[in-house]
Amino acid sequence: MVLNMLGWGLLLALLWLSFPREFWPKLKAEPEYQHLVFGSAAVLLLLWLLQARIYDGLAVHFLGITLVTLCHGWRIAVWICLLPLLVMLALGQVPPADGGLYALCTFVLPALFSAGIFWFSYYSLPRHLFIYIFVAAFFASALTMLLHMGLTSAWFFLDGRYPWHIIQDNYLVLSLLISFPEALLNGMAVTLMALYRPHWLRTFFENEYLRTD
Repeated sequence: MVLNMLGWGLLLALLWLSFPREFWPKLKAEPEYQHLVFGSAAVLLLLWLLQARIYDGLAVHFLGITLVTLCHGWRIAVWICLLPLLVMLALGQVPPADGGLYALCTFVLPALFSAGIFWFSYYSLPRHLFIYIFVAAFFASALTMLLHMGLTSAWFFLDGRYPWHIIQDNYLVLSLLISFPEALLNGMAVTLMALYRPHWLRTFFENEYLRTD
């Protein structure tokens, strides 16, 4: 109960502090942006509902957080992720008490982590298309999946729901297996967007990543 209350408190505080003021005016003014936002939310909902449940509350599924973060930036990505979370709460897929911690472990901290890897690659590595695809998208999404499953494991252990050996042997051990498909999914999607819809990627700067000099 204490962890759940802490989770909701941290989530609400982060949402309040990170509210993107430019989001609502742009959403209301640009129909194409509305399609991108609600399409992103729909894809996330589909990915999160298609899950393999190991134990009650412990499920393996794709995240798609790195892709959404590269498309919208981490602050808007977090607010977009609230839409599938609300649907999952309404459907009973996530207990209301767990909503805060579920959000922190599934998309808030993973989005921040993905954004951090992007900014590291942007400022520390050559600004090249392949760097963007393989570091900011492919490797970032794989590491983000490992972070998500590690955070979820720590949450369920600290909450006393399962002993550590059950979590490690039945859930955490799958993290390496799911991280490569997650990386492949995000990497392929980012590659297609960079080539055909670069304006959908808020973090992709064509004049820098596609320079020929």
